Amino acid sequence: MKGLIIEGGWWWKYLPRVNRAMALFPLILVRKGVMHPALLQHERIHLAQQLELLVLPFYLWYILEYTWHRLTGKDHLQAYLAISFEREAYAHENEDGYLQRRPFWAFLKRHHS
Repeated sequence: MKGLIIEGGWWWKYLPRVNRAMALFPLILVRKGVMHPALLQHERIHLAQQLELLVLPFYLWYILEYTWHRLTGKDHLQAYLAISFEREAYAHENEDGYLQRRPFWAFLKRHHS
């Protein structure tokens, strides 16, 4: 799934500057001036995750996993990077052809960046 890419937009003024992009099925929203192949690959991995979880459960799982990591003592960045969806996306954002061979529910596997 390539997603519909929208670069720039009014919504970025409401989000922290560290956010460069986000996948909101079927869209990839990208902050103006930061688009590059690894970033798009990262967000396309999230689109694949969202699709296989039928979209809404992905967001619920994401929030619950982030909350769990915060409750176990991680700071914001540590909790974000510990989310299984993010581990998979970061581990494979520079890997050509990953989306074509990506196993179903690959986010459940251990990924090392």
